[in-house]
Amino acid sequence: MAPKFGTSGLRGLVTELTADLVTDYTRAFLEACPTGGAVHVGWDLRPSSPAIAEMVIAAIRAARIKAIREGALPTPALALSSMGTGHAAIMVTGSHIPADRNGLKFYVPGGEITKEDEREILMRIGQDWEIARQPGALTEGAQSAANYIARYVSGFGTDALAGMRIGIYEHSSVARDILIAAIQQLGAQPVPLARSDIFIPVDTEAVDPATRTRLATWCAEHALDALISTDGDADRPMVNDETGTIVPGDVLGALTARALGAKTLCTPVSSNTMIDAMPEFARIERTKIGSPFVIAAMEAALDADPHARVVGFEPNGGFLLGFTAQGPTGPIPPLATRDCLLPILAPLVTAARDGVRLSELVSRLPARFTAADRLAEIPTDRSAALIDALAADPAERARFFDTLGPTETIDRTDGLRLQFTSGEIVHLRPSGNAPECRCYAEADSPARARALVEHHLAKLRDSLG
Repeated sequence: MAPKFGTSGLRGLVTELTADLVTDYTRAFLEACPTGGAVHVGWDLRPSSPAIAEMVIAAIRAARIKAIREGALPTPALALSSMGTGHAAIMVTGSHIPADRNGLKFYVPGGEITKEDEREILMRIGQDWEIARQPGALTEGAQSAANYIARYVSGFGTDALAGMRIGIYEHSSVARDILIAAIQQLGAQPVPLARSDIFIPVDTEAVDPATRTRLATWCAEHALDALISTDGDADRPMVNDETGTIVPGDVLGALTARALGAKTLCTPVSSNTMIDAMPEFARIERTKIGSPFVIAAMEAALDADPHARVVGFEPNGGFLLGFTAQGPTGPIPPLATRDCLLPILAPLVTAARDGVRLSELVSRLPARFTAADRLAEIPTDRSAALIDALAADPAERARFFDTLGPTETIDRTDGLRLQFTSGEIVHLRPSGNAPECRCYAEADSPARARALVEHHLAKLRDSLG
């Protein structure tokens, strides 16, 4: 795929992320957006990331701006460091997509770039960039990982998870060492599992059946209270309860929002509708899929009421905190970028405090269940054309969704989301950052939600090839 902006920054094949292209996008970002006088640079563990990061650093210095080399660390830890010092940041990561692809995520001093920032960057692409005779300074980052961990140890306390055995599926997550350290400092016993020197593209929204079985086996073999992990750059969590069952990201979001005392939720249209039945939430804003849209909704809520207890979360589990929450032992300041660690820890701390298993904590929520998966290597324009045709033609729509009966509502906020009179939901959309067509479903049981996804993925496969 040709490098392009999606919902998570620039993405493309490594072979196409040349020094000229990386320099062009970096310099365009520096011209279009504020930096606060310095740019922090971090990267994930895919093989191409360190070299691309050095291209980014060289481009920053060539613009007479200070570069701070943070090294391999989670995206939210990089954002916490840069935002805390009033600087910009660039993360080199392809997130959950395969290692033959990579990308850049851009942060201004206030957080993730907006869609307007993206447009301003794209307007500046292709200029003849000047190279400074006196390059900007280069320093090494320090304490960013430790500060990220301390944020949660300070808020939750050193005995918050005392007595728990928590597995860490390490794979190639850039957060794997941080997860172990955080769990230890919160009083639990970490059990590291399956560290990999080869990059593994873990998609927390679409975990394959073989991996699900493996995770459940580990939970039983090691007598775990939970098993945790992240995607490649650690802005998305993955949590399994003690039975090995994956807790979906939007369920983690609901549990975390409730634990923090949030009143306003901003979340994509694809998130579990259970939150509509939770009386503790006074306001729910549904958005298009992608953190820029969630952040825009959070900012609007805070503009209307600067004291609003607002949070955002996505179905992939990334959680955004818009106010200073009060943890059991201290405040947890805002961090308006997708974070993996808060939605991992908050439900576990709640379960430990209440003396229940994580599965029981989840079972107390309204009984609505989601599933999601995707077809890979499907060009975006083909997915979009099919979805547009289904939206426009009732007869085609009836043939495609032939097992679900009458349609109650049609939502085109992002793709095509249909709710049927049975209460079941199926949602189709092209991915915003990869050549994939995604399918989401919601039903009254996990098995039914999974069956809906599998059935309609087969339909998509037949239609898209």
